[in-house]
Amino acid sequence: MHPATLPDARLAELIRSSPKAELHVHIEGTLEPELSFALARRNGLTLPYADVPALRAAYAFDDLQSFLDLYYAGCEVLRTEQDFFDLAWAYFQRAAADHVVRVEPFFDPQSHTARGIGFEVFMPGLLRASRRARDELGISCGWILSFLRHLSQDDALRTLDAAAPWREHLVGVGLDSAELDNPPGRFQRVFAAARRAGLHVVAHAGEEGPPDYVREALDLLGVERIDHGVRASEDEALLERLARERVALTVCPLSNVRLRVFPAMHQHNLPLLLERGLRVTVNSDDPAYFGGYVNDNYLAVFQAHPRLGPRQAHELLRNSLEASFADAGEIRAWVARLDALWQAAAGAPA
Repeated sequence: MHPATLPDARLAELIRSSPKAELHVHIEGTLEPELSFALARRNGLTLPYADVPALRAAYAFDDLQSFLDLYYAGCEVLRTEQDFFDLAWAYFQRAAADHVVRVEPFFDPQSHTARGIGFEVFMPGLLRASRRARDELGISCGWILSFLRHLSQDDALRTLDAAAPWREHLVGVGLDSAELDNPPGRFQRVFAAARRAGLHVVAHAGEEGPPDYVREALDLLGVERIDHGVRASEDEALLERLARERVALTVCPLSNVRLRVFPAMHQHNLPLLLERGLRVTVNSDDPAYFGGYVNDNYLAVFQAHPRLGPRQAHELLRNSLEASFADAGEIRAWVARLDALWQAAAGAPA
């Protein structure tokens, strides 16, 4: 069967069951309302919402900042090592159900240390969850410490220093939070220090911020992947550069629609980015807030863009694995599994 003739239902099932990597997910953004209420009860806190439906109804955002306000407020229920374990373990179970074999989750230390919750509290909980995910679910994990760009570079440097005892458990550093008026260039020293420490470097750029932020992240921070990056389509020279240099973009379609980067999924530019030869991957960002985990994001894109077919699906899945920071041997094994599955379905050439 030629890939172009694969039935839609079979394509959806192949996407669901394919091994894949998730390279852009914030662990604090996987806090479902049900768990939020459970942790609040355990920690003797009262949430400003009557119940789970009321909290979920608050997940209506005008832009990135309106989401971040709720996101940081939601972190208040995370107080103990067990809280962070429960948060991460719940995510890993959902990831396994989506056939995720590699995940590189962001975590935001500054949103916790500002509340007096130190590395000695959240790191053991997160690491215990990722070890269990490896042992019981077969998920490979590489944690990415993400700096909050609305805070100072000095604060980011102190955070990197505080993370030193946990260095062996980190795969990289990132940059997130409010993008507008917080250009990547403000963080050159801390990213240089992270690179010297042997960490991979990535950064959010080109979500709400302009294409120049993508260029800054590449040229001034030396990033290896761009998180989001969808506004690069506004700059022809940047598009050509990203394609030529094979820079991976960790695109989050449901997030982009919920935060009004695009008015609707059928207006998302992911097909254009693929057509231009960019190394696009599909991810969930903050799935508890944006209405879907990684498979939901894949299926939403393919339902909204009928001209995308098996060849593009296979490309996106393979991109996710190959753009990860996992060991080369692991990546080869996952890609071989993916290709064998698709060859068996005549879904894509290896």
